[in-house]
Amino acid sequence: MATQFIQIEEIRRPPPSNHLALWDLGFRPFYLLAALQAVVSVPLWALQFVGVLPGAVLPSALWHAHEMVFGYTLAVVIGFLFTAGRNWSGQRTPTGRPLMALAALWLLGRVLVFTPWGWAAAVVNVAVPWLAAWGLWRALHRGGSHRNYFFVALLVLMGVACGVLHLGQLLNWQAPGGLGLPVALDGVLFMIAVMGGRVIPMFTNNGVPGLNAVRHPKLEPVALGSVLALLVADALGLRGVWLMPVLLLALVAHAARLALWQSWKTGRNPLVWVLHVAYAWVPIHLALRLGAEAGQVMPSLATHALTVGVIGTMTLGMMTRTAMGHTARPLHASRVETAAYGLVSLAALVRVGLPLLWPAGLMVAVGVAAVLWSAAFALYLWRYTPWLLRPRADGHPG
Repeated sequence: MATQFIQIEEIRRPPPSNHLALWDLGFRPFYLLAALQAVVSVPLWALQFVGVLPGAVLPSALWHAHEMVFGYTLAVVIGFLFTAGRNWSGQRTPTGRPLMALAALWLLGRVLVFTPWGWAAAVVNVAVPWLAAWGLWRALHRGGSHRNYFFVALLVLMGVACGVLHLGQLLNWQAPGGLGLPVALDGVLFMIAVMGGRVIPMFTNNGVPGLNAVRHPKLEPVALGSVLALLVADALGLRGVWLMPVLLLALVAHAARLALWQSWKTGRNPLVWVLHVAYAWVPIHLALRLGAEAGQVMPSLATHALTVGVIGTMTLGMMTRTAMGHTARPLHASRVETAAYGLVSLAALVRVGLPLLWPAGLMVAVGVAAVLWSAAFALYLWRYTPWLLRPRADGHPG
C-alpha cells in the first residue's frame, strides 16, 4: 500500500517547469499544427494562385480544398479523438514518440504537395488518417469502447477519400460518383452531428443556468441517418431530384434539432454560443445545397457554409474549450476567445453571404474572409501556444 501511495504521488507530482508537454496528449501538437495551418495555408494558396509560389502537385483550388480538409480539419480531428479517446476508453492513445512521428508525417504531407513527388504525397497523406485510426482503435478496443468505433471508420474513410483525390490527379482518372472531397466533407459533417448531439445540449445546460436544451429520441436517428444518407448519395453521384429529398429531410431534421437547444438564450456565454452558431450553419449548408441542386445558388457557397461556417467555427470552439479543460484552466472565454469566435463567424458570413447577395463581389469576399479567418486562428496561437507547450496547471499528466 505504501509503495502504491508513493507511485501515485510520483504521478501527481508536477513536472519540472521546463518540461515540454507538447507530446503528452494528442490535442497539444495537433491543435497547434491545425492553427498554424489555418493561419498560413490561405495566404500560401493566394500566392500560388497568382503565380508567386511554384505549383503544387494539385491545382491551386484543389490544393486549397485538400489542405483545408486533409490538413487543417484532419489535424483537429486527430487531436480531439486522441484526447477524447483516452477518456472514452480509459486507455492510452498515442503519446511521446509515436505521437511525434504522426505529427511529423502530417507535416511531411503538407510539404510534399509542393514537390514533383506526387506518389509520395499521396502515400503520406493517406497514411496519416489510417495510422491515426489504428492508434485510436487500439485504445478503444482495449477499453471496450465499442460505441465509438465509428470514429475509427470515419478516419479510414478520410484516408480513402484522400487517396481517391490523389489518384484522380496522378492517373487523370475520374472517380466514380462523388468519392473524394464530397465524401470526406460528409464524413466530417457526420462526426460533427454526432458530437454536437452529445455535447452541445450538455454544455448549454451547464453553461446557461435555467436553460433546458433537450434531445428528442425520435429526432436524433433521423438527423444522423439523413447525413449518412447524404454521404451515400454523394458517393453514388446522385444529383437533382434524387438528391433533393435527402437534403430536404436533413435540413428539416437539423433545424428542428437546433431549435430544441434554444440557441437564442445562449448569448451571454461565448463558450456556448459559438457552438450554437457553428451548428446553425448546418441547416444553412443544407439549404444552400438544395439551392445549388435547383440551379439557384453557386455550389461553392454551400461548400464554404460547411467548411468555414460549420467546420471552422465548431473546431475553433472545441479547440478552445478542450484545451482549457485539458490544461486545467477555468472554462471561461476571455476577450481573446470571444474576439476569435467573432472573427471566424464573420469570415463565414462574409464568404457565404456577400457573394450570395452580390455575386460580383466574390473576390472581395474571398480576400476579406481570408484575413478574418487567419486573424481568428492567429489569436488562438497567441493565447494557447504557451498552454499547449507547458504541463497542466494542476500538475496532472496529459
